[in-house]
Amino acid sequence: MRAVLMAGGSGTRLRPLTCDLPKPMVPIINRPIAEHIVNLLRRHNITEIIATLHYLPDVMRDYFQDGSEFGVQMTYAVEEDQPLGTAGCVKNIAELLDETFLVISGDSITDFDLTAAIKFHKEKGAKATLVLTRVPNPIEFGVVITDEQLRIQRFLEKPSTSEIFSDTVNTGIYILEPEVLDYLPANQESDFSKDLFPLLLKKGDPMYGYVAEGYWCDVGHLDAYRESQYDGLLEKVKLDFAYELRSPGLWVGQNTFIDPTAKIETPVVIGHNCRIGARAKLESGTILGDNVTIGADADLKRPIVWNGAIIGDEAHLRACVAGRGVRVDRRAHVLEGAVVGSLSTVGEEAQISPGVRVWPSKKIESGATLNINLIWGQAAQRNLFAQRGVSGLANIDITPEFAVKLGAAYGSTLQPGASITVSRDQRSISRMVSRSLIAGLMSVGTHVQNLEATAIPVARYIVPTLSVEGGLHVRLHPDRPDSLLIEFFDNKGINISKAREKKIEGAYFKEDFRRAQIQEIGNMAYPSQVLDLYSTGFEKHLNVEAIRYSNSKVVIDYAYAVSGAVLPQLLAKFGSDAVVLNASLSQMAPVNEERENLLVQLGQVVEALHANFGAQVSANGELLILVDESGSSIRGELLTAVMVQMILTTNPRSTVVVPVHASSAVEHIARRHDGKVIRTKANPTALMEACHTNPNVVLGGSGDMGFIFPELHPGFDAMFCIAKAIEMLTVQEQSLGQVRAEVPRICHRTQTVRCPWTVKGALMRHLVETHPADNLELIDGVKIFDRPHDDSWVLILPDAGEPMVHIFANSTDREWVDTSLMQYRKYVQDFVQEQEGGEMSMSADH
Repeated sequence: MRAVLMAGGSGTRLRPLTCDLPKPMVPIINRPIAEHIVNLLRRHNITEIIATLHYLPDVMRDYFQDGSEFGVQMTYAVEEDQPLGTAGCVKNIAELLDETFLVISGDSITDFDLTAAIKFHKEKGAKATLVLTRVPNPIEFGVVITDEQLRIQRFLEKPSTSEIFSDTVNTGIYILEPEVLDYLPANQESDFSKDLFPLLLKKGDPMYGYVAEGYWCDVGHLDAYRESQYDGLLEKVKLDFAYELRSPGLWVGQNTFIDPTAKIETPVVIGHNCRIGARAKLESGTILGDNVTIGADADLKRPIVWNGAIIGDEAHLRACVAGRGVRVDRRAHVLEGAVVGSLSTVGEEAQISPGVRVWPSKKIESGATLNINLIWGQAAQRNLFAQRGVSGLANIDITPEFAVKLGAAYGSTLQPGASITVSRDQRSISRMVSRSLIAGLMSVGTHVQNLEATAIPVARYIVPTLSVEGGLHVRLHPDRPDSLLIEFFDNKGINISKAREKKIEGAYFKEDFRRAQIQEIGNMAYPSQVLDLYSTGFEKHLNVEAIRYSNSKVVIDYAYAVSGAVLPQLLAKFGSDAVVLNASLSQMAPVNEERENLLVQLGQVVEALHANFGAQVSANGELLILVDESGSSIRGELLTAVMVQMILTTNPRSTVVVPVHASSAVEHIARRHDGKVIRTKANPTALMEACHTNPNVVLGGSGDMGFIFPELHPGFDAMFCIAKAIEMLTVQEQSLGQVRAEVPRICHRTQTVRCPWTVKGALMRHLVETHPADNLELIDGVKIFDRPHDDSWVLILPDAGEPMVHIFANSTDREWVDTSLMQYRKYVQDFVQEQEGGEMSMSADH
């Protein structure tokens, strides 16, 4: 008797395990599902097997070859062009089926008595016999009903709850006479359950159902995949194990070393050529493939680990699946239900959250927490919140589904019935994501004031006027044109605190969402006169007469990244001429090189028009680069110094707030004007809070973050900065080039050095311990002064989102800066190398 093994499936619901492997070749107890089926057929004296293949056919052919090693004769039929369906692929090989044959699916685990089923078929004189089984929940399967003689009366493919009329289901195993294939059209897609069997029923051909006793599991999804493994391990199903039974419940392959101090709770399977390290703990239910290495002190609770995986020291695996060649580094955690695809790497101390899937060949950064499926790209974010807000690749990391969940998480941290604003830039992707956020917010009973497409300074300004709890703003990421940034404001328009971020993260990860009743669903309103309110505040805090008197002309380049509608209107009210460049949104936001070209173009236009100055605005109205009357750009530390010079000239004896890494030119300027400098951590929230809580602050920020004018609102505002620059230059009767010439000459340089997450803390501690306390400042990172309170200093600042540190050197002496930068770069590199070398030697000792 021949059997047809249907092995064409791609296993979509088993992704990411089946990206490079057909579903029948996915291992159960370290043997492919198809091999367990072949063994079952051989036990029942069925040794001629025809496998129908479609998805990655060579994988199965290379494994079984002619079948002789498995005690059978294997032949193959490949569906070359398109899948022909369960029946169509069998019709395709009808010439090979000249007597009673058995059809069996390649994606189920079973130990049914096939001999008894075949005997039943022949005794009944059936044209077709369906092997059936009883299951508690038949909703996922084709339900079958038979009469007292077990002749099939009716069946229904995957019924709804109301349609269930039996718990007897179709297992995809059929015993057929060759003439039934005559009913099927050649070279057309057809299905046994949908096409052939209803036709046999209609024609009255004898079709029976054999209700089999024994184990059967359709390995159709990841939960079923794990359960079938554990059932095999507990011997609920009769399977042939590939390894020697060393003691009750412990199967171990050849050439495998288990350290005497390792603890193993049976049942456990360990493959060939494995290495189990000192004090490793393998709890019952653990399945390890061939060539697997388990590090010292690793803690494994029921993981399924495929061939060639490397599990590092002190790693924790919990009821997860690690694909072929996966590497889980030291102290990493892979939690319940997570799946890591073949050849992926989970970095040191990283965590894969429950149920998360990682596609093959991905790298999770050291220290990262992965809470969403990682499908595209190469690496995962460390946390939900980054340096400012939530960011990720547009429509890949930040999807509508993600945004709905994020909105629900945020809303769940607020009181029921609270209101927040939602705003965005003018990109279509931002509109899509903001709508999804709104849906999530409303689902938990949060009301939304939808500001729609609005420059972010306008959104911040409007928050305190609307009596809302806070706000959300969605925009293209200022530094990455393929990514989105979602920022969260409090009720003052300041970025929310770390404590509030952690609350939102907690709600998101635990899916601890409040579910509103129908009558409690949030409402959405569209506030009117938003721009008028901002315009009133804008005008109130400017010397409008000075601007009118100046009769100034400025050129504003929006670099295709922000609406050009707001600022020119405002400046026109004050008699200023604003020439706008590149305000269209039809193009993608420019990358760095394109932006530089636009900046050169801006300088040329400023010169040609004899304009007072130019400005390139980005980040939806937050950031700017100035261009003086000669066309020379002013940015970064120079821009910080120019703005501080202008503001303190206008407002002597006032306070400015700058990040810890800003040039000491700021202190030089402050001394000229009897002013005060406050330095903060190098993040936007710290700057906003310091500007809001300290008295007499007239300016905050820096050239690389943007500038805050606390009198207007607590956020960065490039639009107000441009208007304020016109006002100050007019009052001071200077050009931008003249202000630039007055700025102190300070040498300020920076470099970036790789530093793993696990080393950062030790590096900072070592710097503090090896330098005199009087020479240190610890606002953010470690700042080391050449002499106490001197203008010559080096700052080592850990990056908030990447495994690296930034080194800043600052002095009036250029040679000192160059030498210090080189010295501390080597210091950091040597320290990192020493730490990594120490960890490697410790691993070797184990």
